[in-house]
Amino acid sequence: MTLTELKYIVAVARERHFGRAAEACFVSQPTLSVAIRKLEEELDVVIFERGGAEVGITPIGLRIIEQAQKVLEEGANLKEIARQGQNPLSGPLRVGIIYTVAPYLLPLLVPQQIQLTPDMPLVLQENYTVRLLELLRQGEIDAAIVALPLPETGFMVKPLYDEPFVVAVPHDHPWQGRSHIDAQELKNETMLLLGSGHCFRDQVLDVCPELSRFSASSEGIQRTFEGSSLETIRHMVATGIGVTVLPATALSTPAQDNALLEYIPFSEPVPDRRIALIWRKSFPRTAAVEALADAVLQCGLQNVHYL
Repeated sequence: MTLTELKYIVAVARERHFGRAAEACFVSQPTLSVAIRKLEEELDVVIFERGGAEVGITPIGLRIIEQAQKVLEEGANLKEIARQGQNPLSGPLRVGIIYTVAPYLLPLLVPQQIQLTPDMPLVLQENYTVRLLELLRQGEIDAAIVALPLPETGFMVKPLYDEPFVVAVPHDHPWQGRSHIDAQELKNETMLLLGSGHCFRDQVLDVCPELSRFSASSEGIQRTFEGSSLETIRHMVATGIGVTVLPATALSTPAQDNALLEYIPFSEPVPDRRIALIWRKSFPRTAAVEALADAVLQCGLQNVHYL
């Protein structure tokens, strides 16, 4: 039994597909399949149910995979413990970040981090919250910057800042010149939303629950449109298709100066989201995580409330 074999079964469990798992592990599918079969023979159990469109996991396989994740995490910790014994602020820090934060935070965070911890390069990965939590559990990243609340607990959590939401409208919209917008007014507009999987989409739907009803009905096909990123949605709003809700940090980009758009605050109580840094309780380089948090807090993000 090797750590590589354990990594393979965890990848298959995650992807539910041998081919995609092999790609994720940067090996050929035959190499991965042979290694997993060898592990099953060594343990004298069947871990995966093969033959269907999606790979299934046997009950004993679930327990083995859960333990394999713990072993991989502890294996990663061995390297981190050794590095901490030298210098916890030396060596790469693997950081995940959600799609709706990365474009606005990273341009400020990266130069700040280089200045504060020049020997600790950041290995960055953008993804959905659910996927980042999975990577964090498996030890494939060291920390993640996400929006609260989380769908699960068990991680160390350090709140970083709160940011309000704003409404973006085309320049010739009837709301142009308004000092504020009530959240309930959104239900009468054609809304542009992020696609499923983005936590920011769910947060916007929390602001105006009626949008969920529109999205789930035939009427919703005409009342809501989806975009792959906030910047794509911003450009769609500029064309006059509809309106959208953005986090305040999105106003720090050059696109905010586009004469085709206007940004209007919400009336009280202003909806917002809390951005936090999370990491495994067993992660030994706590000084590195704290240094990353300090770098974020020194970025000087506009329109947010630091915690």
